[in-house]
Amino acid sequence: MASNASGAWQVYAWDAGAGARRQVTDDPIGVPGGTITPDGELVVWFADPTGDEVGHWRCQPFPGGEDRPLLPGVPDAWTTGLAVQGRGGTRLTAVGTAGGPAAEPPGGPAAEPPGYTVWVAEGEGQARVLHRHPEPVGVAGLSADGRLLALTHAEHGDAIHEAVRVLDARSGHVVGDCWDGPGLGLGVAGWSPVEGDERLALVHERQGRDRPAVWDLATGERRDLAVDLPGEVDVAGWWPDGSALLLVHTHEGRDELWRLELVGGALERLPHEPGTLAGAGVRPDGDVWFRHTSGATPPVVRSLARGAEVVGPELDGQPLPPAPGGVAHRPWWFTNGEGDRIHGFVAEPDGPRPHPVVMLVHGGPTSAYRDAFMPDVQAWVDHGFTVGMVNYRGSTGYGVAFRDRLVGDPGFPEVADVVAGLDDLVASGVADPNRAVVAGGSWGGYVTLLAIGRHPDRWAAAVAAVPVADYLTAYADEAPGLQAFDRSLFGGDPATAGDLYRERSPLTYVGAVATPVLVLAGDNDSRCPIDQVLNYVAALGTGGVDHELYRFDAGHGSMVTEERVRQMAAELAFVTSRLRPPPT
Repeated sequence: MASNASGAWQVYAWDAGAGARRQVTDDPIGVPGGTITPDGELVVWFADPTGDEVGHWRCQPFPGGEDRPLLPGVPDAWTTGLAVQGRGGTRLTAVGTAGGPAAEPPGGPAAEPPGYTVWVAEGEGQARVLHRHPEPVGVAGLSADGRLLALTHAEHGDAIHEAVRVLDARSGHVVGDCWDGPGLGLGVAGWSPVEGDERLALVHERQGRDRPAVWDLATGERRDLAVDLPGEVDVAGWWPDGSALLLVHTHEGRDELWRLELVGGALERLPHEPGTLAGAGVRPDGDVWFRHTSGATPPVVRSLARGAEVVGPELDGQPLPPAPGGVAHRPWWFTNGEGDRIHGFVAEPDGPRPHPVVMLVHGGPTSAYRDAFMPDVQAWVDHGFTVGMVNYRGSTGYGVAFRDRLVGDPGFPEVADVVAGLDDLVASGVADPNRAVVAGGSWGGYVTLLAIGRHPDRWAAAVAAVPVADYLTAYADEAPGLQAFDRSLFGGDPATAGDLYRERSPLTYVGAVATPVLVLAGDNDSRCPIDQVLNYVAALGTGGVDHELYRFDAGHGSMVTEERVRQMAAELAFVTSRLRPPPT
């Protein structure tokens, strides 16, 4: 498990039966999370000392002791997945890497360029190369007996719509391939937990929305499972006897848990409060544990059988008080300029309308705002702002066509939807058009910078955190997985689609910017690298634009609580000082 109770996100080992918890990692920049091996012997996490996401997997005995590399012989690189099965000397471990130094595969020299590599090791032996390809390949899971390894891949050239391949985990021989064709993606949701059972749960897009399927590698049969629910349906796990799947149904930014019987197809809704499920799974005893949150309530881990919280924050063995709640998010629909119905959420402070407004733009772009607790939203509301959260075209949760609307057309649709959302809040009397702010991080920072360049008269201030600012330079410096995504999104690399990269780059419009803007950037960011941000900030200075640059010593965001608080304080101070009249 992971917690930031110590002041930064770190990995903890928790023995629920004994009620004992200990901190495993003590990384100055933080560790976002970890896992344990299925035998319970090792705690495993990805060690990334600078925040640039280049590192390796490490492990430590669950009871405590010295940590070590999980797979000796794997060079530091970007990770593309981890899978572990078995015990001790019979344990099989597979990891995926992107980029990094080339390694010599059995029987010949390394491929050039190194691309994407799948490594395996038995017990504590040296890792060896099982599979390599220039296009993205990810490790998605080992069967319960450790014989079969599932991969996701874009070897057909489309990193947005991946396919699935199953290999013999020791020889690398292909056992099965599954691809639904151009424009349709497949995801791996997990192997049956029963040893010798070769059924693999998938999530497919054949019906235009995420739906579950089961692929039996023993027979080659794939069965798409009928689920008559609106919205998207994902697979969170299996029941221990392999008889049923735990489903997460997402509709209009809220989640539900369902049990689907694989024989007979009975579908049962599992009771819990409305909101968002940030993780769920079935325990060996059949109980379902899930992490629940809503706009007004911070996340808690609950047991379905007990109907109660099962683990809370603590420090030095002492429980900490629960986090304070906040203002609820209300669902929000409006129509954009092209007649599309767009969904999102609004959080509004007390007091008379109209309020100053922050149009908060999510990252991704394949992500979405949910009915989930967000400390930055509550901070803005506490300072008198209404917060508009738009699930622009390209967001997940509204079908494949909606999500893929940005393919060949990135940047402009998102900006249009954010502006249309602002217009709707102004027309309804909620928002003051003279005190409108646009803010976002990552892809949201990219959209923010495009918005102030293409609609400079609409914004009183802007905040762009870890943004794409100069797309051509960003592509040259970013991680391999991001380059592959960009090639699929833009229809090629800058050599073949350079005109579109330039047209959709915020740097192209920087000369029109008149909005005061705060830019936050991580020095070690491999997703939205620092040099391209500095190019944009230099252009702001040349144009005499009111701006500030906030640099921090980490990657694509900080995992240290004090630093996150400093950044939020900087955003609030910058924005409130530019608004007239300032917010209450």
